[in-house]
Amino acid sequence: MEIALGMWIANVVGIITLLGWGLWWWNYFRFALPVTFQRLRGRTTMKLPPGHMGIPFFGEMLHFLWYFKVIRRPDDFINNKRDKYGDGEGLYKSHLFGSPSIIASSPSANKFILQSDANFGMGWPATQIIGNNSLLFLQGSSHARIRGLVVKIINQPDALRKIAIMVQPRIVAALRLWSEKGRIVALQEAKKVTFENIGKYFCGFEPGRHLDTLDQLFAGMIKGVRSQPIKIPGTAYHHALQCRKKVMTILTKEINKRKFEGNAARAEFDLLDQLLNLKDDDGHQLQDEEVLDNIVGLIIAGYESTSLSIMWILYYLAKYPNVLKKLREEHINVGTNGDFITRDGILKLQYTNKVVEETIRLANVSAFVFRTAKRDVEYRGTTKAWDILGLRWGFKDLSRKYACSNAGCYFYPPSGCRIQVGTSQ
Repeated sequence: MEIALGMWIANVVGIITLLGWGLWWWNYFRFALPVTFQRLRGRTTMKLPPGHMGIPFFGEMLHFLWYFKVIRRPDDFINNKRDKYGDGEGLYKSHLFGSPSIIASSPSANKFILQSDANFGMGWPATQIIGNNSLLFLQGSSHARIRGLVVKIINQPDALRKIAIMVQPRIVAALRLWSEKGRIVALQEAKKVTFENIGKYFCGFEPGRHLDTLDQLFAGMIKGVRSQPIKIPGTAYHHALQCRKKVMTILTKEINKRKFEGNAARAEFDLLDQLLNLKDDDGHQLQDEEVLDNIVGLIIAGYESTSLSIMWILYYLAKYPNVLKKLREEHINVGTNGDFITRDGILKLQYTNKVVEETIRLANVSAFVFRTAKRDVEYRGTTKAWDILGLRWGFKDLSRKYACSNAGCYFYPPSGCRIQVGTSQ
């Protein structure tokens, strides 16, 4: 009886151990092992970088979230891989955000990826949140068409002059309010003034309950953009999709209202108006769905990055008062009689431009970006399977394979950092 019980316990332990071992290596067997077999048979010279691909479905996401969300030391996620596999080319295979991935952590590898548009396209795990018609995801002729239209109304001199005039009153008002408070939470205040300017320029919305609602909805969407795409209530991804639906409802009502009223009812055109009225060389206008997706995509792309940049600039200016002094001197020389600085005046602010560039260099506003591998790519003769298995092995969803890039900068800024402004002590 005791022998039978002992054998039963041994079998259970053995089965559990074998099951755990299988789960631990499941993604490797599914995605990476076929590449090894092809190399052994001489059918390919592919060589995947070192790394672990984690457990089924989740991959290394739990490991990733531990460093990014729990202990808030994202650099250690990469450092842990360096300790295990060495620096090498700064490339590691993994499985993140629901897809097999290659992580690029070295400056040279990141530069290679970001400058190889022919090999790597824009891509995010949560394309449904932003919209498939967004400029961020389109490829080929569709991308060229939308990009050409959007650039005309955002990056042209006339548009930049309008933006310069529009944003400054709110920024000045915010600075005065911060000075009165004496002590602020930098990220919260930066987000508020950023979204007020975005709401005005993009959709003509003034500060108030309506804009506050949109702010909360976009905050929920942004949290879901870099999340495991799981459509289960309670997850960041599911919440982001619900936020998107509400945003689409609000913006669709605004579009229908403008179509009913006509252009004559509006004193000035905002970005939404311009997108609705914009035509390409053939006289074709954007469809409503294209307008909505691009408005959402542009807001998400500009909201978080701009507010984080403002926060970091406040942080470094508080840390280096000598730089702040030079900035004041330059702005006083450019400004006249207290008037707002024009776009032409902004072009003269060379020292200010260098301060902005240095801030972005020191404090990367994005811990990682995504690129979709369009084909097998060789990098320094060591790694060719950027898209892991590619179409060659029949992995159908090519758009879900990412090169995840981390330049080694902290993702989570000191969002609770408090900065003294004005003369308050």
